[in-house]
Amino acid sequence: MSSRVVRGGTAVLALIALAACSGGKNSTPAGGAASTAATPSPSSGAAGAAATGKVWDVKMYGDAKGYRFDPKTLTISVGDAVRWVFVSGGPHDVTFWADSVPKGAQAPLQANMPNTIAPLTAPMTMNAGESYTVSFAGLPPGFYTYYCTPHLAMGMVGTITVK
Repeated sequence: MSSRVVRGGTAVLALIALAACSGGKNSTPAGGAASTAATPSPSSGAAGAAATGKVWDVKMYGDAKGYRFDPKTLTISVGDAVRWVFVSGGPHDVTFWADSVPKGAQAPLQANMPNTIAPLTAPMTMNAGESYTVSFAGLPPGFYTYYCTPHLAMGMVGTITVK
């Protein structure tokens, strides 16, 4: 009898773990832009500010040279946007440290990040060519430090300076 309970309990736990691991992730067709319609954002529901300036590309790599953002540092203007593009070695995401953005930037930054999976955390990009874009419109000038969650231990960190 106890082996039935254990097997039944194990099956239930396995189903719960499977459901938790498979839910909530966005997948974008190779070469396409990240979708903003499928996953609700845990932000306050406020709509983000649309970019009014230039869109800057930051490539996300994982290869023989290591895991990295290229460029690692970027200087942009208020109103610009940054598009992170998966190149290799994923999955990758973009997560901002809440204590490493300017005072008053957390809420508007969260609102400008579509489909976040946690506060200040973008969904994972899974395939080469996928991208994730964040508008820096309406954000205060300063330093915004971010990282790739799966590759933080490997030094995949970047900084955006907003002027």
